Amino acid sequence: MRKKLSLTEGIFPMPVLMVATYNEDGSVNVMNAAWGTMQSRGNVALKLTETHKTVKNIKARGAFTISIADADHMVEADYFGVVSGNDTADKFAASGLTAVPSEIVDAPIISEFPLCLECEFIEYQANEYGCGVIGKVVNITADERVMKGDKLDMSLVNAIAFDPYTHGYYKVTERVGEAFKDGLKLKK
Repeated sequence: MRKKLSLTEGIFPMPVLMVATYNEDGSVNVMNAAWGTMQSRGNVALKLTETHKTVKNIKARGAFTISIADADHMVEADYFGVVSGNDTADKFAASGLTAVPSEIVDAPIISEFPLCLECEFIEYQANEYGCGVIGKVVNITADERVMKGDKLDMSLVNAIAFDPYTHGYYKVTERVGEAFKDGLKLKK
């Protein structure tokens, strides 16, 4: 028997994305965004309202980065979601994390997060069903600690996912199958 649940975002897991920009004064701004995905190969879509300081910065600078939050920095990632850049001038400083400028786009890379997508701003969609921020991924970097040879090992990224039902974070670490291969076992 199935039980009816209250309406919520409803898809699990939701990514825990750290969207980083520069403020007007050049300081680093980071927000936690769970409503984000690849729109197509090479393009990202972030469901963000224009009231976010991050969106204002993206429009002003024409760029942003998206880092995948990891379990080692869950507290900092959550902090970036509960404190607004509109209310706290330099919320990044309180995190204790470090940032370096991207060599490709006008946005910071948070050093401690293991995987980063560097993005150029394409457009903001403001209609009722619009995606919000659309960006083009122009570079991806990974810390050497999450690499096996020349390949990214997602189990080493130790990514976290957001649970919209209980407002929890979960580690996404164990590989359980081979995409585009294991299902072929059922093909007749």
